[in-house]
Amino acid sequence: MMPEAAGTIRLSDVVSALSAALDLTEGQPMGHAVRSCILGMRIAEELRLRAEDCSDLYYALLLKDAGCSSNSARMHQILGSDDLQAKREVKFEDWTKPSLSGLRYLLRNVLPGTSLARRLVKAVALGFEQKRNNAEVIGARCERGAEIARKIGLNQASAEAIRSLDEHWSGAGYPEHRKGQEIPILSRIMNVSQTLEVFASARGASEAVRVVADRGGSWFDPEIVHIVRSLEHDQKLWDKVQSKDAREYVLQMEPGTAVRASAERIDSICRAFAEVIDAKSPYTFTHSMGVAEAAVDISEGLGLAPQTTAMVRRAALLHDVGKLSVSNAILEKPGKLDEEEWKTMKMHPVYTKVILEKISGFQDLAFVAAAHHERLDGKGYPEGLTGEQLPLTARIICVADVYQALCEKRPYRDSLPAKVVFRMMAEDASTRLDSECLTALKERRPEETVKCTAQAAGAS
Repeated sequence: MMPEAAGTIRLSDVVSALSAALDLTEGQPMGHAVRSCILGMRIAEELRLRAEDCSDLYYALLLKDAGCSSNSARMHQILGSDDLQAKREVKFEDWTKPSLSGLRYLLRNVLPGTSLARRLVKAVALGFEQKRNNAEVIGARCERGAEIARKIGLNQASAEAIRSLDEHWSGAGYPEHRKGQEIPILSRIMNVSQTLEVFASARGASEAVRVVADRGGSWFDPEIVHIVRSLEHDQKLWDKVQSKDAREYVLQMEPGTAVRASAERIDSICRAFAEVIDAKSPYTFTHSMGVAEAAVDISEGLGLAPQTTAMVRRAALLHDVGKLSVSNAILEKPGKLDEEEWKTMKMHPVYTKVILEKISGFQDLAFVAAAHHERLDGKGYPEGLTGEQLPLTARIICVADVYQALCEKRPYRDSLPAKVVFRMMAEDASTRLDSECLTALKERRPEETVKCTAQAAGAS
């Protein structure tokens, strides 16, 4: 399982694949960002943007939701409900003004399962707190998204476009209430594009264009709205947006010469996405990095080649990328999950594999990353693989993941001391966990000196 040769992977290949994970965090079907990119690049063509602006727009469109996981826990806390459902449904609301539709949205998404009276009281309270909550939730998303873009190595223009994604032409947006031409042109294009995509996917192109037209001058730049109206009957454009090959179209649309990602840049992207993943819940604030560090310790303890260790580290950083599909109502539930919740949780490794195997050269890495809940005795999930079916690289991550999870605080228990962690893991050796990998980890982290990476963060 050799990693890909440095410089053979296109940056657009990596970013467009990982954008599917961001879609899931926003409660959208995978492919939302890719489809938004097709629309946004067509608008840019009509505006005759400069080549360098088109390049910055292209990557910003694919990573527009890079900060979306940073407000998931807060949304769950504010509403007391499924953050994914709330995010998905709010896309169809004009939350800048009171409406019956907005009230219905709140009643569906506030304290579900409680009495109507209690939900009404909470909805009214949220109405008074709306501006403050919006500033907090949207502001966190915008700032974090720009930070992630910079860590991945995008230009400042792309980062700034992501930061200003939710600004409105009228000045009623966030985070800075910029108005009109004060809003970067890339942000104005992106805001229109994502709204078009959401409504087109759910209700058709004509309805999408109508909504954008209705919000012209309030949400959106009137010039861009004029362009959108002219594209309503461009069937070739909408066929591309709705095609199962939408990602392939996006790869073909990359402006200029295709950017090749060096090994160092791929590592940066993996680290940045590990931060996106871990930001989903305060209980996993440094989980992916902790798993990666433990996996590298095991790999080096076993004497694996540096190239193999590098692949294991990337797989460990991205192993939970599919968990972005899981609501915080499940991730932070203090009690036992019910059957439906457990079914949802068990799907996250499936999403991990689906997302990562889209990237050229990542097929082996995708398998290894997605196998982190498999067991040697075949009683794991999602595929019930046995030890004979799990390569050493996958068994390394299984051990690293269990170790790190036990070290971290969870809604239903506190973090555990390393001595207790190793004792518990030893009981699972040979039935669940690879004993050779466990021994290597224990040797690299003696019980009397080891400190679980995420104890402090988990308690925050």
